[in-house]
Amino acid sequence: MPYGDTPEPRQGVRAALEQSLTLARRSVGRLRTVPEETVGFVLQPLIYVSLFVFVMGAAVAGDWRTYRDFALPGIAVQMVVLSTLGTGLALNTDMEKGLFDRFRTLPISRTAPLLGAVLGDLVRYALSLAVMVAVGAAIGFRPGGGLRGMAAAGAVILVFAFSLCWIWTLLGLKARTPAGVQTLATVFLFPLAFGSSVLVGTHDMPGWVRVWAEVNPVTWTTDAVRALLSGAPAGREVAGALGWSAAILAVFLPLAARAYHRRVR
Repeated sequence: MPYGDTPEPRQGVRAALEQSLTLARRSVGRLRTVPEETVGFVLQPLIYVSLFVFVMGAAVAGDWRTYRDFALPGIAVQMVVLSTLGTGLALNTDMEKGLFDRFRTLPISRTAPLLGAVLGDLVRYALSLAVMVAVGAAIGFRPGGGLRGMAAAGAVILVFAFSLCWIWTLLGLKARTPAGVQTLATVFLFPLAFGSSVLVGTHDMPGWVRVWAEVNPVTWTTDAVRALLSGAPAGREVAGALGWSAAILAVFLPLAARAYHRRVR
């Protein structure tokens, strides 16, 4: 065995999960040591709401208050969807710095650093959603679904974010540089985020765009969040959103894990 290599430790699922959570706490701890990231998570919801509700609201719906009730659920989804790209960028940067080579020498599951990074990012997305809730309350948004609807909507968003993280994780492992990750991801991310019902209803879209928007997983997630927040029946929308999340996970989590194992062995 070459000097410095450590064989894959035989550990159970529980041990691997505990190690992943430990590394996730390390990732979240950066919010204390890197204050710019904390400021970013606070300002991001404010910027999104200002741009889309106050600037576009009157033009789209004639009144920003009317548009607020439609747009805020979509903005919450869009904000988290766009943020998931950071998972791939951070992973690629850490790989270039040799951080995962150091993890390889530790007696931990090889999957733990990967899962820990994704779980740590989920905590950050949850914090952004909490700020979004506060911003929405400050401008008069009152969801008819109450606290239960808000909790369910947040869970749907985070499950979808968890699935998307594995797409960008795979890309972060395959791309040579962070710039390459960002360039390639943008090609896929913008049609997902903007070719959807996030900011406007799909019935106003041209034919071919509407076809894409109606099958877009971001649309299904956004529609599920809107239904849950409004208190309307949401079974079909939630099933579609979770179905898309499960499908993305089923494809990209194994691919990302395989790419990671090849990269660090």
